[in-house]
Amino acid sequence: MRSFLTFLVGAVFGTGIVFSGMANPAKVINFFDIAGTWEPSLAFVMGGALVTTFIGYRLVFRRAAPVFEPKFDLPSNRELDLRLIAGSGIFGVGWGIAGFCPGGALPALGTLDSRVIVFVAALITGILATRAVLEFSAAKKPA
Repeated sequence: MRSFLTFLVGAVFGTGIVFSGMANPAKVINFFDIAGTWEPSLAFVMGGALVTTFIGYRLVFRRAAPVFEPKFDLPSNRELDLRLIAGSGIFGVGWGIAGFCPGGALPALGTLDSRVIVFVAALITGILATRAVLEFSAAKKPA
């Protein structure tokens, strides 16, 4: 049941990304082109996501625990550190250059567009490279 619900949520998300046009990199890039061919629809998609999330969190946190877990697992770290700020900046720059974010690129993989495939390959490479650097630096630290 859990796997089916996970699939269903992913399918709804992917369908929303495709129908909203956010799997189209030109639409996303035009959102960032404020002085040129600005396309405001991404702002409406983000606004809709914020409203949905706001309502969803209010409803979910009325429960004592999640349906499939014994307790809610919420982040406890509220610090802004270099890793968070640098990662956010890299994410934003990459999104602006490529026109894809991971949430939009994964549903767009079904198009077999070479730009999407290159983006997802670069995304996976970046994730693996970051993991390797972090593991290497952790191993170098004295105990």
